[in-house]
Amino acid sequence: MSDSNSSFHSEDTIAAISTPSGRGGIGIVRLSGPAARTIAEPLLKLRHPLAPAQARFAEILDSTGEVLDEAVVTYFQSPHSYTSEDIVEISAHGSPVLLHHLLRQCLAAGARLAEPGEFTQRAFLSGRLDLTQAEAVHDLIESTTLHQARIAAQQLGGSLSRQITPIKQQLISLIAALEAGIDFAEDDIDLLAQDQISSQITAIEAPLTALEHSFDYGRIVRDGFTMAIVGRPNVGKSSLFNRLVERDRAIVTSTPGTTRDLVTERVSLEGIPLELIDTAGLRVSADEAESIGIAKSREAMSEADVVLLVLDATALPHEEDAAAVATLTGRPFLIVINKQDLEHPESNILKPTLQTIETSALTGSGISELRRAILSLVTKEIPNVETAVLTNHRQQRSVSDALAALNRARQAATAIIPHEMILLDLYEGLHALDAFTGSTTTDDILNLIFSKFCIGK
Repeated sequence: MSDSNSSFHSEDTIAAISTPSGRGGIGIVRLSGPAARTIAEPLLKLRHPLAPAQARFAEILDSTGEVLDEAVVTYFQSPHSYTSEDIVEISAHGSPVLLHHLLRQCLAAGARLAEPGEFTQRAFLSGRLDLTQAEAVHDLIESTTLHQARIAAQQLGGSLSRQITPIKQQLISLIAALEAGIDFAEDDIDLLAQDQISSQITAIEAPLTALEHSFDYGRIVRDGFTMAIVGRPNVGKSSLFNRLVERDRAIVTSTPGTTRDLVTERVSLEGIPLELIDTAGLRVSADEAESIGIAKSREAMSEADVVLLVLDATALPHEEDAAAVATLTGRPFLIVINKQDLEHPESNILKPTLQTIETSALTGSGISELRRAILSLVTKEIPNVETAVLTNHRQQRSVSDALAALNRARQAATAIIPHEMILLDLYEGLHALDAFTGSTTTDDILNLIFSKFCIGK
């Protein structure tokens, strides 16, 4: 087991290039550890000595003492740094040759190449960040929309930790009261009544349950979702696809069967990443290429998180439409009746029984309503923006384990089981909450989390 606390201290110094690979205006080589300053200084020609939290102009030297580049060097003294160790960051021009030369010099002088996520792992182990904040660093780097970045920034600021802390305090108080009643039974300390224990557990469960329910939304925000647009040929699937993408991405013609392969595009729907899939029209075809496209369409339809079934308002109901609806029963899907700008029959067989959205891909009519319907279908309930949300399975599992333990404790209290047995479940719930923030967690879990980070962060 690993306990994160401020006493963490690493004997070695790590180094890495912290900017993305390739050429850029600026590149950064970062060192962290007890020898960060003593390794960096001989590689530089400083105009003024390094001072904590101050930038210094310097020249980068090669092995012969010749000047290679100008740089800005910043020194962060322990414990006032990202990792709580001494950190030196050398900002030079973003030439890969220069940055790798500088990194090799750092390694030759005694530094070790940092593992993926090792800077952030050191920040966690030193108590600078808890585990939810460390995970938020990765989410912030990986974010593709501003909404994702905002959620990650809230968690990096400790929103989840602040929500869990009072819940843990309530649970610890209950455990302390039960322990005191057992340890000092001979000193006339009143034992908590069973109904009091049950009510306190229920009060602890309520905010945890609300937090667990936030996972459906948090997972969608973090990972996004896929939506396949399906339907018979020439119903306007590609035109709707282009409307949602807001550019002419898919080829549109009046000839049925134009789309023969899957066309995908990633867009943002109210800050939630959405991968749209335009598919070949569903029909029986003797054409080999089109048949392969139709098979891919059915595969995409079965694998997508959401399916958008497009019907033609100008055509009479078709058995292929009814068959598609039957296939989608029990899954998240929407029915769009397209081409509302054209003359069409007064009734459609699907209208009386299923909710539909009327659109015109040509004029844009109904597209805003369609976007809202898609968002409503996948998010169901959007938590208050000020409320923290669970964004990954590890977090959700920890909260779920805590709730399961608390439920067992409440049932034990109701069944008038001795307090010693109730305490076992309460301690198990507390352990799950400790794992949530990383107060106690296994090294395997830590390695799995930080291995997903890029090197240099």
